Amino acid sequence: MRAGLAALLSAAVQAFAADAPNPPPSDAPDFGPNVHVFDPAMPRQAIQAALDRAFEPQLLSPDAEFGPQRAAFLFKPGRYDVTARLGYYTSVQGLGRDPDAVRITGNVVADSGWNLHDRGNALINFWRSVENLSVAPAGGTTTWAVSQAAPMRRMHILGRLRVSPSNDGRPDQGYSSGGYLADSVVDGGVDTGGQQQWYTRDSQVGGWRGGGWNTVFSGVAGAPATSFPDPPVTTLATTPRSREKPWLYVDEAGRYRVFLPALRREARGPSWHAGAPTPGGSIPLSRFHVARPGDTGASLNAALAAGQDLLFTPGVYPIEQTIAVTRPGTVVLGLGYATLQPVGGVTTMTVADVDGVRIAGLLFDAGTANSAALLVVGPPGARARHAADPTSVQDVFFRIGGAVAGRATESLVVNAGDTLVDHVWAWRADHGSVKPGWTVNPADTGLTVNGDHVLATGLFVEHYRKHQVVWNGQDGRTIFFQNEMPYDVPDQAAWSSGRGDGWAAYKVGDGVRTHEAWGLGSYCFFTIAGRDTHIVAARAFEVPDAPGVRLHGLVTVALAGHGAIRSVVNDSGGSTRDAGAVAIDLVSYP
Repeated sequence: MRAGLAALLSAAVQAFAADAPNPPPSDAPDFGPNVHVFDPAMPRQAIQAALDRAFEPQLLSPDAEFGPQRAAFLFKPGRYDVTARLGYYTSVQGLGRDPDAVRITGNVVADSGWNLHDRGNALINFWRSVENLSVAPAGGTTTWAVSQAAPMRRMHILGRLRVSPSNDGRPDQGYSSGGYLADSVVDGGVDTGGQQQWYTRDSQVGGWRGGGWNTVFSGVAGAPATSFPDPPVTTLATTPRSREKPWLYVDEAGRYRVFLPALRREARGPSWHAGAPTPGGSIPLSRFHVARPGDTGASLNAALAAGQDLLFTPGVYPIEQTIAVTRPGTVVLGLGYATLQPVGGVTTMTVADVDGVRIAGLLFDAGTANSAALLVVGPPGARARHAADPTSVQDVFFRIGGAVAGRATESLVVNAGDTLVDHVWAWRADHGSVKPGWTVNPADTGLTVNGDHVLATGLFVEHYRKHQVVWNGQDGRTIFFQNEMPYDVPDQAAWSSGRGDGWAAYKVGDGVRTHEAWGLGSYCFFTIAGRDTHIVAARAFEVPDAPGVRLHGLVTVALAGHGAIRSVVNDSGGSTRDAGAVAIDLVSYP
């Protein structure tokens, strides 16, 4: 019966498409089979069926988390009565000029209860996104319970937003751990619940309840004041610099374009609210090479050399030669978690020391031959200033292992000055369809910053074998950092930086004289096959003692009491050794 209904609905969608007028080719790009474009005139049942067909095969699936499936659902301006449940590698976004151009009455949901290996929580709700639309949620609440690489951008929630699972409140259930909200309006306010750490940037909320271990705001109207550590909230009135992620939209004539938001300084509130559109400009999609699986590093470089920008449709792309971005202002935008996997140990992508490059919406997945790095922004020794038009890296994620026995020495290296790193998750996998291990998926460092004046907003880096972050550039700033040290350290002798036991998660170079960071969390869980290895890290954060180096709102936790972090920063702050899973807080350093 269900198969027959699905066939009828599929036929309805095809018939609708066949009857629609054919726009010029440049206005009707071939996005391939993994992009689904909806129009408000389409039958509601057909849209709902398409959304369900993407989600339902993932219910209690043992393979979906590291599977090849990729999907993007694009809604043209108008109103829709559907509910989108989002699984792995799924993106839902509106094609309007602002979020209120697309209204979903129903819901857009990420919740617990569907992961085979974690039914009671949302701790592995990775790799899904929603952006650029408004939601009038059935029941008054949208649940977006996620844990890394799952951004919510440019949203208008006409109700409440819950960022922990709907089963939160039961003993030992209902946790989520790491999320990101930007350029959004939540009319009814936000409930943290069992969400352990969360970052919100340049938004407006109707209040906020709860705090988890580390909740951080910058430029958010309606955010609570700083109260760290009780509750553990860190709030900055503005974001020093921000530039929203580019997005695909359809203009009044039905033509596809990509909007390029302008740079904001000391930003507060969303870029688009109160009837004013986001400042910036747009470019036609005809300027882009629309990449589909089967494109190679050679074909992508040829497109770049011809002056084109790149739009990656969902899929997995083996990359046999480095994608070299050299032209100022180049846009590289991915849909539906388009995944770039290097072949033969190449560096997947490099960016020249030029103005205004925008890299967004991509997953870099290390290959089985070791890459020195996965993405390098600016050549070594880059010294040019780009303050007026920086390069930005947004919703860009890195994975070492899990799907394959991947390996890469570094994930993201930033040499270019003034770069904006806005929502990055660099992850050396601690689980996967290919069982990870200390020598199976080796990776040293998630982020290395050598450029000056670099700003990171929403930085997630986990499980690398040495320092998780190394920051050598001057005048760097980080707003929100979430980290877990490597779980699988084989023994203490194998894990030492030479400055005491282990490796600090966040290392500011000895020669740095100006650096500031807010809302920093680092956690340990030193266990192999459930066995406590009694590993110790001397400290979570290691910085030079210089007047211009300042850290605010720091927390460490020994998850389940496995192992210990002896100090928070250098030799300051308490030890987790006897605290169990209780957070150890440090308000500021020095």
